[in-house]
Amino acid sequence: KPRLRAPEDIAIYELHVRDFSIADPMVRPEERGTFQAFSRPFSRGMRHLRKLAQAGISHVHLLPSFDFATVPERREDQMVVDQEVLATYAPDSEEQQAAIAAVKDEDGFNWGYDPWHYTVPEGSYSTDPDGVTRIREFRSMVRGLNRSGLRVVMDVVYNHTNSAGQNDKSVLDKTVPGYYHRLSFDGLVETSSCCPNTASEHLMMEKLLIDSVLTWARDYKVDGFRFDLMGHHSKANMLKLRAALDELTWWRDGVDGSEIYLYGEGWNFGEVANNARFEQATQANMAGTGIGTFSDRLRDGVRGGNPFSPIQEQGFINGLYYDPNATDQGTPADQLGNLLHRSDWIRIGLAGDLAEYELIDADGNLVRADQVDYFGQQAGYTADPQENIKYVAAHDNETLFDTTQLKAPVSTAMDDRVRIQNLGNSIVALGQGIPFFHAGQEMLRSKSMDRDSFNSGDWFNQLDFSFRTDNWGHGLPTAEKNQSQWPIMQPLLADPSLDPERGDLRRAFNHLREVLRIRKSSPLFRLRSTDEVRSHVRFHNTGPGQQPGLVVMSLQDPWGEIDRRHPLIVVLINAGDQEVVFDLPEAASLDLDLHPVQQRSSDPIVRTSSFDPDAAVFEVPARTTAVFWAEADEDDDSDSDSDSDD
Repeated sequence: KPRLRAPEDIAIYELHVRDFSIADPMVRPEERGTFQAFSRPFSRGMRHLRKLAQAGISHVHLLPSFDFATVPERREDQMVVDQEVLATYAPDSEEQQAAIAAVKDEDGFNWGYDPWHYTVPEGSYSTDPDGVTRIREFRSMVRGLNRSGLRVVMDVVYNHTNSAGQNDKSVLDKTVPGYYHRLSFDGLVETSSCCPNTASEHLMMEKLLIDSVLTWARDYKVDGFRFDLMGHHSKANMLKLRAALDELTWWRDGVDGSEIYLYGEGWNFGEVANNARFEQATQANMAGTGIGTFSDRLRDGVRGGNPFSPIQEQGFINGLYYDPNATDQGTPADQLGNLLHRSDWIRIGLAGDLAEYELIDADGNLVRADQVDYFGQQAGYTADPQENIKYVAAHDNETLFDTTQLKAPVSTAMDDRVRIQNLGNSIVALGQGIPFFHAGQEMLRSKSMDRDSFNSGDWFNQLDFSFRTDNWGHGLPTAEKNQSQWPIMQPLLADPSLDPERGDLRRAFNHLREVLRIRKSSPLFRLRSTDEVRSHVRFHNTGPGQQPGLVVMSLQDPWGEIDRRHPLIVVLINAGDQEVVFDLPEAASLDLDLHPVQQRSSDPIVRTSSFDPDAAVFEVPARTTAVFWAEADEDDDSDSDSDSDD
């Protein structure tokens, strides 16, 4: 296994098994879209993953790869849409999605959140679904990723099954009818997850969950588990699982269970909402457990809106207040207030969403992060940085690039759209906690604005690691989930100026690798506790008089407790469309240099960022994240704890 010092060193890349290789010509045709593609070290995809691992990605998160019910397992039974024909249609055409919709339940693509057998690898991801091949190939995939410097996370879906009752694909209800599924007070199976919900509050369902995870950990050497709809499980379930994993040892089980990381979706809804049936494994409830939850706070601050708001509602990186689009988002004063409040969410996210962290809020008050409002909830809720999963895109909802296409003013040049993408990736990479990136986020991945591509086929979902396409302009997304938004989407897809070129994709890829290397270069970006974050992380440019669209964070370590080589690091995130000049009196007379990675950056604009020590003034170009640091005195020959590769 690649070395892992602490959970806070983790950086996650979320990937779908089929997306990874289905379009890779360097993989044999029969192995494309399978586990076996991860065992081919010279494929485009594996070369790409190794570059990300060298930069700082530590874990690949695989969408469900257990046996799911919604794809025919044999290739000869799968319907195929001719992609050469789809490519002949216009970029804003309805034809592509219509052709895919006609075979969507009979083709080879699905995200796989439809469990059939929890503890068996998915047959359609194997070159031979019969016999033991799928088992061998799954294990070979884990080995291939480990050898490339990456640990493996498995997306698990114990909160529901594909079917219940006497359905052909029902398993648990046929074993003990009425026991394994959660029932309403009328005796019906609950379906708030969109499928038959399991009842992990029942002893044997909890045991099934734990035994299954232990099997994947011990016999398949999986390094982490992401729980779908974790809030539908109890906190007790997760703590018992954590304790069971911690008992796995190298000498007895061939795996160190203490290094296996757990995280999940801590959303609060459905029949279990507000602890109605038990204490849930939701965001706030999991504080202090060491188990991570996804933070929607930073996501919504960065992107704008939320998954249920108008799709063109702007946020921090794409123009709220300082570069408004043509939609009605309130008066300029309303937009400014919204931007400053969302900037507080971002600051809290950069501090790991720690409930106890104190900052000056948009009103000028010194408050704890759990006193800042997030749609009626507490913005800060974690008790340890490892409990915070920072992200701005995932398989759900529009990709980060598609949100920019929707939210930025139509006149925004493609160069600036790339910089907007880079801002989002910088914020995720450089904050405390665990950064999480959606596969393709580093190369402007698009799904032509599809908000839920779980069954949208390879045409909308595939990845191209040659950078020839990012899938923008593949036609209008599926009518089932997106038709009401087609009038907004159609003119955007038809606009040739919004189609990125190969060089744009490469610039975004280079940027993510650079900020990941910056994260690796100092342990100050990977602090281990609430006390360390409170002691070393400060925010500037706060309160009602702040420069809008600018977040300034300093990582201060004057006594060398964490990083003896770098007593001060200053991160300036300028989302605005104009250069900013910012004075930081605390930095007067300090010898602060642009980070070496950015001095050599492939981006010529970030290289123009500067600091004047006499005036204590920083200058940062528009839509740019600049990192400055001070070197310790040369006569300090003590070793640094950093993992610097500079």
